[in-house]
Amino acid sequence: MDSTVVTEKGDNYTKALGNRQVQMIAIGGAIGVGLFLGAGGKLHTAGPSLVLSYALCGIAAYFVMRALGELVLHQPSSGSFVTYARKFIGPWAGFVSGWMYWLNWAMTGIAEITAVAIYVHKWLPDVPQWITALVALGVLMTVNLLSVKLFGELEFWFSVVKVLAIVVFLVTAVGLVLTGANIGGEKAGVQNLTNHGGFFPAGVGIALMTLQAVVFAYSAIEVVGIAAGETKDARKVLPKAINGVVWRIGVFYVGSVLLLAMLLPWPFYNGDESPFVTVFSRLGIGGIGDVMNAVVLTAALSSCNSGLYSTGRILRALADKGEAPKFVGRMNSRHVPFGGILFTSVAYVLGVVLNYIVPSEAFDIATAVASLGVVATWATLILSQMRMRQAALRGELERPSYRMPGAPYTNWATLGFLVLVIVLMGFSDGAEKIAFYSIPVIVVVLAGGWWLVSRRRQAKLGA
Repeated sequence: MDSTVVTEKGDNYTKALGNRQVQMIAIGGAIGVGLFLGAGGKLHTAGPSLVLSYALCGIAAYFVMRALGELVLHQPSSGSFVTYARKFIGPWAGFVSGWMYWLNWAMTGIAEITAVAIYVHKWLPDVPQWITALVALGVLMTVNLLSVKLFGELEFWFSVVKVLAIVVFLVTAVGLVLTGANIGGEKAGVQNLTNHGGFFPAGVGIALMTLQAVVFAYSAIEVVGIAAGETKDARKVLPKAINGVVWRIGVFYVGSVLLLAMLLPWPFYNGDESPFVTVFSRLGIGGIGDVMNAVVLTAALSSCNSGLYSTGRILRALADKGEAPKFVGRMNSRHVPFGGILFTSVAYVLGVVLNYIVPSEAFDIATAVASLGVVATWATLILSQMRMRQAALRGELERPSYRMPGAPYTNWATLGFLVLVIVLMGFSDGAEKIAFYSIPVIVVVLAGGWWLVSRRRQAKLGA
């Protein structure tokens, strides 16, 4: 088994991330705006059945992370799934998966950086939103360009804030449910799961339609795999971090949504504010709006921070093979891929401008398109692990002891689930349908890009 940590040009990254940072990057990837902000609107749409959607997506995310873990233990690489797709599926797969991942983070960043401006506007209403958006982007870009250690430290504290907020909520919520507390005139308890139209008040079909949004909520769990190339003793640290994602999914996501559904009848939630703010505001706790606004702001900043970090490494892996502009593959003296980080930052800036031009639905459209990138990334990891397993069975390589459980059956089941998510987007009446119909355009652009890359390579060989 290959024992080196590689990139496409050799090991040029600094091993600056320790166990503390990697564990928190893993946690931070499993808690985001999709939960803090998005769960409210989906609870209002689907009711308590949203719990089932989070559980189903959580199971899929678990298998994706285990597939990632086996690949990382075989060959830790900051190129992550781009490296694995290129090695086990084919060069075209590395190109497609890398650019789909960039599309994911570009669209996520467009949504998140605007969200940051909106959250800050609550406190500074006289300051134009575009200024706060640019200031936030400037700070995060500077942090990412300076050093990976600084990125790890910032992400560590971002994650601490998010985890503490979730833990406080979970402990408080359990107490409120067990005591049947009065929350703004409504009694907390298990009865809220069925008393208002049943567990599926809008029907099973509507519940399934929430899968796309929930998949987006789970996005970024794969960042811990990209951090492998800059992690000290990756083979020892990463299995622990990946295993930890499993129970975090169960407790933080499924547990939080389940408790939210029991604390208040689902019609009381809406998409205009965090469901956590809804609960605490109805309890009459002073200042909770500002506290939760700070937490959601932290989640958005964390997402942008992770996006700049991960796309910088993925774009460099593409540039190393001539599949992206040379500029995005450049490293600075601090061993940071500044070209890729700046490239993604430009997309974020354009996103701030676009959100002033297009209607408010742009946020939902951005997250829906981002979900396509998430599904592509997850499918790439599953397929890469399948091909690696087949190569091991042929005796071409040695599989790590840390393996994808139930392979290849769990691989096929996960892939089937991801296909279902995409198909359901086509039956939606909202932003998801727009994203679904953008798929042919994305396919044409990627096919054209790969054709140009192939022609350039053939020309070089001919010369």
